[in-house]
Amino acid sequence: MSLPKGLAEDVSRNLVMVARLIDEDPESAYAYSRIALRLASRVAAVREAAGFAAYANQKFSEALAEFRAARRMTGGVELWPVMADCERGLGRPEKALEMAGAPEVQKLDKASQVEMRLVAAGARRDMDQLEAAIVTLQSPELASNSVQPWTARLRYAYADALLAAGREGEAREWFAKTVESDKDGSTDASDRLAELDGVEFVDALVEDEDEGETGQVTAPEAETEVHAEEEHRDEDEDDEIESVTTDGVSDDVDELEDEDDDQDDSEDDAPHRSES
Repeated sequence: MSLPKGLAEDVSRNLVMVARLIDEDPESAYAYSRIALRLASRVAAVREAAGFAAYANQKFSEALAEFRAARRMTGGVELWPVMADCERGLGRPEKALEMAGAPEVQKLDKASQVEMRLVAAGARRDMDQLEAAIVTLQSPELASNSVQPWTARLRYAYADALLAAGREGEAREWFAKTVESDKDGSTDASDRLAELDGVEFVDALVEDEDEGETGQVTAPEAETEVHAEEEHRDEDEDDEIESVTTDGVSDDVDELEDEDDDQDDSEDDAPHRSES
């Protein structure tokens, strides 16, 4: 369906913003998708973008409705895995497994088939069927030594399922394989591997703050303490000087007073001259 030039430009601007923000700011992406949807609800690309924006905000019912609408408009099957994952999000893992076995899966490209396998394994785990989830992930794509865009996610899901099933040794092996294939760090496989190996990462900044709280004195604090000690020492010296000075003056005054008293006593003891 074609749109008038001005309207098409407005819709395109909003779709660009959806694509730009959906990972970092999904709420804003969702807002832009709603604008595009109001402007051109009969365009398949708009319905698909609205579906992914809702999906990113865990609005699974809304996302599923938009994906179904887009699929009706195009007749394609590429949205089949994400539609099945919406069923999982709605608490219907059985429906997701039913979709995983549908004929539409055979029409998917390799990447979408791997995605469908991941969704099916997730549905098995939702139903507490851990061993079935492990078997679901076992595939030629998992065993392959070539690294494809989906390799890291597939290996990570397999390692995580093994760990959940208590098979720690195998889980460690597959987390290590995930690290080898995860060149852009899309998973936290390295952290999971370190955790299994008992490695603890310490934040140096936090450690420094803790040491400061336990009594270690920083340079500014030490300087302040030195100044305070010097001021205290100066005050003690002033007090000592004042004490010495005051005591000395007091002693001199006492001696003078004693001399005056002695002189007065002498005059009183001397004979008085009679007046003629």
